[in-house]
Amino acid sequence: MTWYLTDDVEAFRGAAHPFLAADPARNTVLLTLSEGARDGYWPGARFGWWTGTGPAVGGAYVQTPGMPAVLGTMPDGAARELAGALRGGVLAGVNGATATALAFGEAWGRYRVDREERLFQLAELADPVPVLGRARLATEADLPLVTAWMTAFLDEVALPPGLGAAAAAARRTAAGQLVLWETEEGPVSLAAASGVLAGQSRIGPVYTPPALRGRGFAAVATTAATRLALGWGAAQVVLFTDLANPTSNALYQRLGYRRVQDHLVLDFTGGGD
Repeated sequence: MTWYLTDDVEAFRGAAHPFLAADPARNTVLLTLSEGARDGYWPGARFGWWTGTGPAVGGAYVQTPGMPAVLGTMPDGAARELAGALRGGVLAGVNGATATALAFGEAWGRYRVDREERLFQLAELADPVPVLGRARLATEADLPLVTAWMTAFLDEVALPPGLGAAAAAARRTAAGQLVLWETEEGPVSLAAASGVLAGQSRIGPVYTPPALRGRGFAAVATTAATRLALGWGAAQVVLFTDLANPTSNALYQRLGYRRVQDHLVLDFTGGGD
């Protein structure tokens, strides 16, 4: 049973992509991070895949600088082995399915739970309560607003500003991935869909300024982004929610999303042996 670690994204993709693509919903973040690394968006990223008693890949992880390592599907024993393999390196934390993250964290040392999340997958899209306005794709003229909203989203969910809201806004606008819901007063909500990889697309971020919340704008924007992904041919559409936010969890279920599994983000920056 072995972990293979590399900074070569092509080596990782060659070894692990068939494994990730076999369960794209549960491995959605690894798929998008590795694809982004191929396009040069994550310099310094590290990758790994695990094989059990035979040659078949049975687990994978991706770590981008300054961010928690993302754990894909893997046995708990493989998560503990990965903690040992990464011992001595700098690791802010891990993000993975609850049992997997806990197995890694307990093997690593001291940790605290930073965030509890839930992965949802679309079953059948339901129409939201109608609201005034229309959906449209963000354009280059929207970049100042989109950048400000994506920055506010990162602040609100306590993610590092170093993720690069401006670059992400420009890249995703150019790719036609950002949907704005607008009324006569202008844009009021934002929702994004990732490009289709292994048949799946992930919705996020979804952001409505605080003063405009509670009016149904997030629901219609999310629905529009979901339809965008379905129109691209996505067989699976997924999204993550913060379990501390019951409003968003209830909203996505009303729209037809169903729970897949729960996730934990563990923080190691407080110390670990």
